[in-house]
Amino acid sequence: MKEPDRTTEDDIFGRMKDNPIISRFRAVAIAEGWSYLILLGIAMPLKYIWDMPLFVKYVGWAHGVLFIAYWVLALPLFTKLKWDLERIVGLGLASILPFGTFIMERKWLR
Repeated sequence: MKEPDRTTEDDIFGRMKDNPIISRFRAVAIAEGWSYLILLGIAMPLKYIWDMPLFVKYVGWAHGVLFIAYWVLALPLFTKLKWDLERIVGLGLASILPFGTFIMERKWLR
């Protein structure tokens, strides 16, 4: 007999480390957070203080790719894992605030 679908919040959030959807999203969220910090903390000062715009070009490009991957990999969190509206808003804020992805990862993905 087929086991019933257990999609309670305790079940979903209790086995996050084992879920490949969350593992992939977590890895990209951390990379996106680092790319954002490098862009803001290193590349932008190099461009505007020391007139070295090349770093913004490459770090900005990498950050853009990771930002898109962040949202593509976030979709299954809402469609398959049935995360609620509060978490959608939380992921949105985390993606645009410095250190936001690290706080979100620690709060929801561990």
